[in-house]
Amino acid sequence: MSASIKSRILPSVMKRANSSSSALKHTPLYDLHVNAGATIVPFAGFSMPLQYKDQTISASHRWTREHSGLFDVSHMVQWFIRGENATAYLESITPSSLKELAPFHSTLSAFTNEQGGIIDDTIIAKHDDNTYYVVTNAACSVKDEANLKSHLENWKGVELERVQDRALIAIQGPETATVIQSLAPSNDFSALKFGQSAYVDFKGIRCLVSRGGYTGEDGFEISVPADASIDFAQSILANKNVRPIGLGARDTLRLEAGMCLYGSDIDDTTSPVEGSLSWIVGKRRREENNFIGSSRILKEIKEGASRRRVGFIIENAPARHGSIIEVDGVQVGNITSGCPSPSLSKNIAMGYVTTGFHKTGTSVHVKVRNKLQPATVVRMPFVPSKYYR
Repeated sequence: MSASIKSRILPSVMKRANSSSSALKHTPLYDLHVNAGATIVPFAGFSMPLQYKDQTISASHRWTREHSGLFDVSHMVQWFIRGENATAYLESITPSSLKELAPFHSTLSAFTNEQGGIIDDTIIAKHDDNTYYVVTNAACSVKDEANLKSHLENWKGVELERVQDRALIAIQGPETATVIQSLAPSNDFSALKFGQSAYVDFKGIRCLVSRGGYTGEDGFEISVPADASIDFAQSILANKNVRPIGLGARDTLRLEAGMCLYGSDIDDTTSPVEGSLSWIVGKRRREENNFIGSSRILKEIKEGASRRRVGFIIENAPARHGSIIEVDGVQVGNITSGCPSPSLSKNIAMGYVTTGFHKTGTSVHVKVRNKLQPATVVRMPFVPSKYYR
């Protein structure tokens, strides 16, 4: 199974590279990856670990589900947005209800364009009414910055800071809370719920800790000073229950969790409604109808979209991005992500189908290597989420 997974993960990882190998950037943890025997690949302009020596992608995946895995996500872009109009500014370019967020609570959101498409998906954490911490995708770095700056002129006093001197480390899995608690015993991490964040000192290192992640497991994402990041990561990896995990398992884990990969599952043409993300559009925002792209998005919420993102179990052979979905010989959609599931020992995928074929239990066929394979529409996530709420 691991060879089959690798053959499907590697092309999608390589597809996300946007620079020549000579121009690839390194995260602050790059030397740690090399010393750990990582297979390094280009991803979103960075040299990133795909997997580590003596660990197949499947083994890394299962380790994270059963124990705890450390992921370098420092390629993601961290921002601080400050100012008395920061809330109004962010609400003008996203459909989320940010006024209602409590301090140090967060929400999944999206930057939308005039056509109602998704420029990028993002996590927005409110520290106070005038301060937000925002994390965006590395592959969208250039267009995100252009988008954010293009709207600043409309909002007096809003300041945009792109954080340059911090790493971002994700620790995921059922044993993660115990591991993190041992590193900062004076803090009570049981009080930090999914979607909440706090500043925490780890042996004198000031970190921003957010409870959440991209695997469906309980976990934390930790923003740490770049110059302390390798020592910090090594202190985590000193625990026998933690292993470093690369992009390969990160992709299979997020797919089992039903989470989107920008550029594959959602893009500039996809609306939140099509992407089954209508819930990020706040109730008040629907009533106010004053965010970019609201005309299309609110119409689709009311009347329905022409296509929907759904999950599939596929028999016989795993599908990959671009595979055609058919019903009675007629194309009704395409697969956007797919792999053999290490947790379920089944072939899973997500993709878009014409509305009407999106209902759970619908039978379709997916073309894999020019052969039609039976498939069934199923609910996501494929593996139940274990967030700490």
